[in-house]
Amino acid sequence: MDCIANLASEKAVVIFSKSLCCMSHAITRLFQEQGVSPMVHEIDQHPRGKEIEMALKRLGCIPAVPAVFVGGKFLGTANNVMTAHIDGSLKQMLKDAGALWL
Repeated sequence: MDCIANLASEKAVVIFSKSLCCMSHAITRLFQEQGVSPMVHEIDQHPRGKEIEMALKRLGCIPAVPAVFVGGKFLGTANNVMTAHIDGSLKQMLKDAGALWL
């Protein structure tokens, strides 16, 4: 879990992803289209990928990816991100984390 916490605090928005996961790609694009440049960790290409995947599952990520952290705090998986985007709360989270300037 320390590995997750360290990686999740690297940037205002951190996404744990798998390179061939279409939902991970869609969530990454959503943030990019909002003007955010997330740090993306492709766990299938990471040397500690299996360990990271198990830690994400312990956090409640089923499936393990995409797992999104905003401001170092766990936002959730694709469902949580889309819910926050649709209800308008995602934009404020991004502003509070310093990922958006406007």
